[in-house]
Amino acid sequence: MQPNIEIYTWKSCPFCIRAKALLKNKGVEFTEYSVDGDEQARAKMAARGNGRRSVPQIFIDDTHIGGCDDLYDLDAQGKLDVLLGI
Repeated sequence: MQPNIEIYTWKSCPFCIRAKALLKNKGVEFTEYSVDGDEQARAKMAARGNGRRSVPQIFIDDTHIGGCDDLYDLDAQGKLDVLLGI
């Protein structure tokens, strides 16, 4: 069973684009929340993400993964596939 993957993004953010590309390359589905100019959505993201207001912020089964670098670090360590159930 695939986990629930959520990613908060900004449309033109290169780190958001990279994070989504990695998830797409892994073949997993995710829910994207665009916070472009939406302060309420960004505040909700920050509340879930331990106060982090930078994008992207990524969650797998409600566990805060962090940003793009954190996602790629997990992949390099061989831990991302386990979290993604693949």
